[in-house]
Amino acid sequence: MNPHIAGRLRRTAAAAALGAAVALVAPTGIAQAGALSPAADSTAASASSPVSATSATAASAWAAGTRAYLVITTPGDTSAVQAAVAAGGGTVFAGYDAIGVIVAHSTSATFAATLRGAAGVQQVGATRTSDVPADAYNPALPATPAQSATTLTETTRWDMSQIKADQAWAVNTGSPTVKVGVLDTGVDDLHQDLAPNFDAADSVSCAYGKADTRTGAWRDVDTHGTHVAGTIAAAKNGKGVVGVAPGVKIASVRIAEPTSTLFFAENTVCGFVWAGDHGFKVTNNSYYTDPWQFNCPDNVDQAAIIEGVRRAQAYAEGKGSLQVAAAGNANYDLAHKTTDTASPNDSTATTRTITNACIDIPTELPGVVTVAAMGSGNVKASYSNFGTGVIDVAAPGGDGANGVYSTLPGGKYGSKNGTSMASPHVTGVAALLASANPGATPADLRAKLAAQAADTACPADSRCTGTTAVNGFFGEGQVDALKAVGATPPPGSYFENLTDVAVPDNTTVDSPITVTGVSGNAPATLKVGVDIKHTYRGDLVVSLVAPDGTVYLLEDFTDSDSADNVAKTYTVNASAEVAAGTWKLRVRDIATQDTGTIDAWNLTF
Repeated sequence: MNPHIAGRLRRTAAAAALGAAVALVAPTGIAQAGALSPAADSTAASASSPVSATSATAASAWAAGTRAYLVITTPGDTSAVQAAVAAGGGTVFAGYDAIGVIVAHSTSATFAATLRGAAGVQQVGATRTSDVPADAYNPALPATPAQSATTLTETTRWDMSQIKADQAWAVNTGSPTVKVGVLDTGVDDLHQDLAPNFDAADSVSCAYGKADTRTGAWRDVDTHGTHVAGTIAAAKNGKGVVGVAPGVKIASVRIAEPTSTLFFAENTVCGFVWAGDHGFKVTNNSYYTDPWQFNCPDNVDQAAIIEGVRRAQAYAEGKGSLQVAAAGNANYDLAHKTTDTASPNDSTATTRTITNACIDIPTELPGVVTVAAMGSGNVKASYSNFGTGVIDVAAPGGDGANGVYSTLPGGKYGSKNGTSMASPHVTGVAALLASANPGATPADLRAKLAAQAADTACPADSRCTGTTAVNGFFGEGQVDALKAVGATPPPGSYFENLTDVAVPDNTTVDSPITVTGVSGNAPATLKVGVDIKHTYRGDLVVSLVAPDGTVYLLEDFTDSDSADNVAKTYTVNASAEVAAGTWKLRVRDIATQDTGTIDAWNLTF
């Protein structure tokens, strides 16, 4: 497995899969960031120009030493600059006329310097410090994974209840007219939880920088993209897991190259152009653009990368697409950059001094929503990057034993941690917002994401600066899917207690909620959301106490259950109980050594 994958793909820990164990590498690099502001310079219906005659030659002209370049020119007719590419010893591999970006290949060491002096050329930059693989000229299709049926039934997971997605599903699961692009390592479209929502017609491989529309080219060359896709929109079909927006459509845009699983700039350019041309309302980007963790504008190659990807993102936004991206997993302050130790990651990384002028792309490009990760509860995930003025919103990404459980290729499931896992939660909420507001522009969706987020105060950590409303750890706060689909729960139907109640050893404690304004009896499907922080939950017995004193057992955890915390939503047949009155969550600790707190709980009638 590529040694840099955990840094680039914003995940951090091991994944336990049904039927297989998936080992992931620990994080090695920095990560992602972002900002808010638009700008589109689309000048044609499609940014992809017909491939030139030189491209046809390139299809059979690979040689050792072939390198890739972005050639930047004026948007529109790029034919003159394409001719200059040929005259300068290169070939045009792909052209994006509407944004004035050409992907060129050459074996000449003087190609870039020569092209920089050609008429009409604004910038030229090498996109990698390694050779273009021969596979680029005749790409192999990813393997079609054999599918394993699952016996898992849907349960509400901690990450979904933390952002109230489980409550949002009762209001709006998302519209099938909303398409979400997963720009990643690919997606297993045959997975039982993804197939119902998969859009094959708008899926593609952009590996190497040119669209490959062959059936299956979009499939996963890792596991990362399939996991991300499940968090966004796994179907609500009674099996496995449920995504944040299980009613929307997902399309795979594979921008990772096989074997290396690297995401070079030309691949990202192709992915954003595809997103704009194919009507994606939102895209998820849980990666940084290789090989530079940060691209610095005073470096001639990196400056061209910044401009090429910026133009592609602006093109997609101009076509109505909002980009959401992960902040990264190095516990790094993106507002105070000092060093980059992970670049270039396609050859030999060195340590270099950088400033805030150097940016993580696409995350820190204008218009991109940057997502920090939270653990179970209102806490920053230990690994999550941060930065005042950089982080826009936060979402569950998992931490330690509390991972995000989602789909894996071959019909499997498993847990991963990372800002890669946080970003798709925000993408799903953005898709719900787009479903509830069909005419919303990317700027509208950005504003709504900020408005619906739940304010999350800084912890006792001097690195977190700002206010409860906006700070460097959580931005505008943690996203709230319920607000996204209907602003607030219907009056009289939702009640919550956020007051902490300590749970000492060998003790029983109650946390009350007084229900008013609900006539008649409680429903047969009363929802009880529980968030308990407690090490070794095998010590716990959790019950609901009705106003008349009737006790409904929610869960008696097995004494050997050594996992931490309880973050679940239970369904209780309370139809025999009068709704109005004081209900209690009762937590009994039956052992010594491990203690905890009732962090919050809620009732939905």
